[in-house]
Amino acid sequence: MWDNPRLLNYVAGILTGIALLIFVLAAAQLALRSTAFPLRQITVRGTLAHTAAAQIERATRGRIAGNFFSVDLAAVRAGLEQLPWVRRVNVRRLWPDGLEIEIEERVALARWGDDALVDSQGERFVAHTDAAMPTFFGPAGTEAEVTRRYRRFSALLAPLGDPLVRLTLTPRYAWQLKLRSGLSVVLGRDTNELPVEARLARFVAVYPQTLGKIPQRHEYVDLRYPNGFALRVQDMKG
Repeated sequence: MWDNPRLLNYVAGILTGIALLIFVLAAAQLALRSTAFPLRQITVRGTLAHTAAAQIERATRGRIAGNFFSVDLAAVRAGLEQLPWVRRVNVRRLWPDGLEIEIEERVALARWGDDALVDSQGERFVAHTDAAMPTFFGPAGTEAEVTRRYRRFSALLAPLGDPLVRLTLTPRYAWQLKLRSGLSVVLGRDTNELPVEARLARFVAVYPQTLGKIPQRHEYVDLRYPNGFALRVQDMKG
């Protein structure tokens, strides 16, 4: 063996690699435990309308620990994503002594039932706001679909100038709308023969020649009929 230069070079290379690996691991452990790389700067970026600095401080308390190398970025991100208005967080190191935290806040689109909100991505979250916005109702797990349909229904209703203020998807997956004027619109369930959006589009198209000419306030319109719709108007006798 000792007379084989090729084998000796091979063994020497392995030993050198092992020594280098041990050195790197030792240096990494030293860097992780060292007090020579303290975190001195924390920068928070993002347009924050509902998340206060005090909330950020509480959410990261105890999570921003160690030095530049040892701070647990995933723990910092997880703490901030627990805040009600925070949708997404990105945390990265900034050499030599900083952290940059980028926060994306939720944009509330509607209320979900009586105790939650839905953001513009169709995600449900629990938070408080006094802002005026429509209300959605639906089975659990349908938030994204209700949000998508709200946008479609709102676009179809735009020519009437009567915004959608409440959208309900029943447990039987039938659609019900309420407009700002107080008019309730029953669309029913989607069918291959006549999708609910087609029913609503047909109603909007004939509205000026039909309901638009009736002086009484409309209370309820049922669009589940294949060739027309049923209407109930407010009793004017008082």
